[in-house]
Amino acid sequence: MKNLKDLHTGSACVWAGESRDPSHRATQAAVVHSVSFGYDDFDSWLDVAQGRAPGHIYGRNTNPTVEVFEEKIRFLEDAEAATSFATGMAAVSNTLLTLLSPNDRVVSIKDSYGGTSKVFLDILPRFKINVTLCDTTDHKEIELEIAKGCQIVYLESPTNPTLKVVDIERLARAAHDVGALVIVDNTFATPINQNPLALGADLVIHSATKYLGGHADALGGALCGPRDLVKKVFGWREITGATLGPMAAYLLLRGMKTLSLRVRHQNESAGRIAAYLNSHSAVSAVYYPGLDTHPGHEIAKKQMRGFGGMLSFELAGGFEAMKAFLPRLNLANLTANLGAVETIVGPPATTSHVECTPEERAKLGISEALVRYSVGIEDTEDLIADLEQALA
Repeated sequence: MKNLKDLHTGSACVWAGESRDPSHRATQAAVVHSVSFGYDDFDSWLDVAQGRAPGHIYGRNTNPTVEVFEEKIRFLEDAEAATSFATGMAAVSNTLLTLLSPNDRVVSIKDSYGGTSKVFLDILPRFKINVTLCDTTDHKEIELEIAKGCQIVYLESPTNPTLKVVDIERLARAAHDVGALVIVDNTFATPINQNPLALGADLVIHSATKYLGGHADALGGALCGPRDLVKKVFGWREITGATLGPMAAYLLLRGMKTLSLRVRHQNESAGRIAAYLNSHSAVSAVYYPGLDTHPGHEIAKKQMRGFGGMLSFELAGGFEAMKAFLPRLNLANLTANLGAVETIVGPPATTSHVECTPEERAKLGISEALVRYSVGIEDTEDLIADLEQALA
């Protein structure tokens, strides 16, 4: 593909990683389902197998369709390298298990995604890896814990599902002072709104299932960062086998071409919906970093180009009101996903923190009455009208 360096983000979503198929002149990436890739002689086969020449040898390791997806997200995050995974949680778990050893220490926040929390609370301690979860908005506490020594600082901003914001640049400086790596889950923000590597992070993770794909029809995950670190994690993923399949990669690629269009609309729509809910008598609290009343608003303004399509809120009537409200929505799927073209709504008990017990959710500061609202690409006026009738 021609030089893309000077393209704006929307153009890069379309063109990055793409190249015309020389054999058929096809303009779209081919879906290559072959498990193995054949060679006419031993020497050329060995050169590819040992990394001296480009190419593919076995589908668990690499694949031409998957390679295009990896190049597109690499470009959008302005990283040296990227690798992919079967799911977002495969990206999280493979990365942590690659880079951590017994007696290492992770410092993170209490508000990370529920699957990630389970890795911190249940899985890493089994391998004698120490985990400290801090109050997400207490940057001084996080810095004090980092200063005690750690190998990884793991952040998520905005957080799932409470939309808290952490100062990535500030915490990255603290982490690097003690020689720790900084990993940021950028799923909610997307590379359209935020680039953690530019803020000092070492690695950035995506659940590609969400905004990158955007159509709720393909699972996937991605990791972007320096070539040496990404290569290490790729080596682990190659052996443990959490491989992104070619059909899923194709669907994710197709979705990513409209990523900028979708996210810009979702940013605007979510901002208007958050303002509407914030003034509604039936709503007791709204969590959206674009509101100037949000505690993390100034940090979000500093490090984000847009505030995202995710928001959450609590109803004045509590848990019972939430249960009555959800089925009344007409323009929303009640389901455990986010970032799709359709609006998606649900409580943490069935979405972000379904893996956690009520006690674990309470410990993480997540209300059972919280409503997580993923704004789709519908007309904003229709979504507000739908909320109005459901809240009535």
